[in-house]
Order: sequence, then structure tokens, then C-alpha cells
Amino acid sequence: MPTPDPNALPTPRRDAAHQQLAAFVAHSLPRYAESRNYDCGPEDHANVSTLSPFLRHRLLLEQEVLQSVLAEHSLSAIEKFVQEVFWRSYFKGWLEHRPEVWTDYRETTALLATTLDDDPELYEKYQAATAGQTGIDCFDAWTRELEHTGYLHNHARMWFASIWIFTLGLPWQLGADYFYRHLLDGDPASNTLSWRWVGGLHTKGKRYLATSQNIAHYTNNRFNPVGQLATDAPPLTETREFLAGKIPELQSLRDDEPYGLLITEEDCCPETLLLQGAPVSVLGLVAHGRRSPLPVGEHTSDFTRGAVADGLTRAALRFAVDTQLVESSDWTTVLNDWATQKGVNTIVTSYAPVGPVAEMVADAHASLRSHNIQLLQIRRRYDTLVWPHATRGFFKLKKQIPGVLHELGLQEPD
Repeated sequence: MPTPDPNALPTPRRDAAHQQLAAFVAHSLPRYAESRNYDCGPEDHANVSTLSPFLRHRLLLEQEVLQSVLAEHSLSAIEKFVQEVFWRSYFKGWLEHRPEVWTDYRETTALLATTLDDDPELYEKYQAATAGQTGIDCFDAWTRELEHTGYLHNHARMWFASIWIFTLGLPWQLGADYFYRHLLDGDPASNTLSWRWVGGLHTKGKRYLATSQNIAHYTNNRFNPVGQLATDAPPLTETREFLAGKIPELQSLRDDEPYGLLITEEDCCPETLLLQGAPVSVLGLVAHGRRSPLPVGEHTSDFTRGAVADGLTRAALRFAVDTQLVESSDWTTVLNDWATQKGVNTIVTSYAPVGPVAEMVADAHASLRSHNIQLLQIRRRYDTLVWPHATRGFFKLKKQIPGVLHELGLQEPD
């Protein structure tokens, strides 16, 4: 049997996701808590699950991951990994309560992208950082790894963001945008809020400052940037306060209503959605270019496109209907023409959390109504159970994890 290539990109398919999950549970999960913080380099991420690209596009569902790990271990034995699964859900729920944080980030990023053309000093610093030419060996190596593989270890992401903000003095929004354009698991909530956390905006006044000692220890001395990093820096501040609002109400589909099914990069597992009967047709829409005003990485685009295509393949098998994959930034026209062609007045899609897809769904929804076509979003029960507990800090959700697992049928009550 040939030796797997450690630098090979993950395959954007649901079967590949389940294979990766099974391998992680069998080999790495028991040692996860003590080994997870070590960044051993791009050739060796065996100490972590590397499931995030699949989870981000829901080629693999959070509930499936939790079910698999809890089938083999008690919650207390793998609590740290379970918490990491819920961290992703926490960030999504937190941003659902405060969508203005995303809007503010988008507007500022667009302005900064324009500023790059007019500010030579900012442009030079930004180019050095994104080209891996800062002279800080660890940072430059992580830049190359990100662009070549579409992935970085979580600890490396924290160090990278801290160096970007506090050592290089670059705007955090441009750093978050750079990650979002190149990470296979680039997620509007996790990515944006993680950068805000490092800067001291998510947890007010508490920034994360990378140190050479910490980097040396958790990279097994691959890097030791002594004297190259900021040793003290105040946290970032902002004048605007973002208050928690309400999550949108659930939507439902009538039993006898013919509909078309829309698959987006937010949820590529249509066969597990709670639908009423089979759709008339299934459409996959890809718009990864809407992530940023700057170019999106090729690996990111390919993975997103592949994930949606895989969802369409499984939808064709599950529902025995025709499918179509379209790449377009004009979702309104595409959806209107498709619904008219298929003779349906209802389009159903999985709920799109705050992000570019949600923006495009909202724009299309408003326009489609004028053509008497409704666009319904079906939210998964997992999100409905978790998100209400994500209004403040993670600790509030952490206390609810056993109860959520019980509601999902994955854990007996205490």
C-alpha cells in the first residue's frame, strides 16, 4: 500500500470526512487533550482531528462527530475535544445574535482593501506579511503553509494573528480576511471572532500576546523567535458596542408543497435534512468569490466547489431527481430562472448562518418574493439547541453541554 502524502489536500467528499473521523477516533483521540496544543509542522497534524474543513461545509455534521467519539469514550475522558466541537458552534451562535459584528468587519475590510492602493507603507507591510517575507521565521513558514495547504494548526493561527496585530502592526481585519481567503475551513464566525479574541475585542481588554517561549515549546523548538516579537501591547479597542439580538424564527414547509432544493457551501449534506418528501430538482450554487474584495485562494475555491458538487451527487442518489451546479454572483436571477423552469414557487435550503451566503440568500429572498417565489431556510436541530446558549462567553454554553448532548440522545442525564 502506498504511503499517504502528508501534504495532500483533503478530498471534499462526505466519505473522505467519515474516513478521517474514524481514523482520528481510533488513533489520536485518546491523546488529544495532552497533545493538541503542539504544532508539529505541516507534515504532522496527527495530534489533532483536521476535521474542520469537512465540518465547516457540513460534509460532516457536528452531531455525527459527537456521536462517534462518545460511542467509544465517556464525556469526562474526552471533554476537551467535545468542547472544541462546541467552540465552533458557540462562535456561530454568538454571531447569529450579533450580525452587525460581521457587517462592521465586512465594511472595514472593503475600505482597507481600497486603502492598500493608496497607502504605500501599509501596502509594503501587508505584502511582506502575505508573501512570507517578514524575517520572522515562524510567521513566514506559517504563511507558506497556509497558502500551500489551506490549513494551519489552531495554535499557529493564534500566534500568527498575534504577530500580525501586535508585532507587525497590521489591521486585524486584513489578517482575518487573509485567513478567510485561504483556509479550507474558513468560517465567517470562527475566523472573524477568533481574530477579535486575539486582539482583545471579543473578550474586552484581554488580548493574546504570542511569546517566543510558548512558540518554542509548542513547536518542539522548530521555531524560537527570541527578540522578534512584541513583548507588551495594549489590547485593541472599539467605540461601537454590539448588543445581542434575537435569532431568526424557525421556518417550515407544508407537507404537500412542491419545492426545489438549494445546496450552498454552508451545508453540503442535503440527504440528512428534515424535508417533506422529495424535491422536484436540486441546485447547487457556489459563490466563494464573495468572501472578500481580494482574490480567494485556489485551494479554497476548489474545496468549496468540490463540497457542493459532492452534496449534489448524493442528493441525486437520495432523491432520484436532476441536479445542477452553477457558479454565479447573481443568485437572484439564477434562482428565479431555475424555479420558473422547474415550475415551483418554493425553494428550500439549509439555514445559512451569518456570512456571505446569508447575505446572498437574503438579497435573493427579497427579490424572489416579487415573483411570488418563497425561499425557506431549514435550520438543523443541533443549531437550534446550541445557539440560544451563545449569547455571552463560552462558559455559559460549556455548562449546558451535557444537557445538549442529552437532548440529542448522545448522553444519559446525570
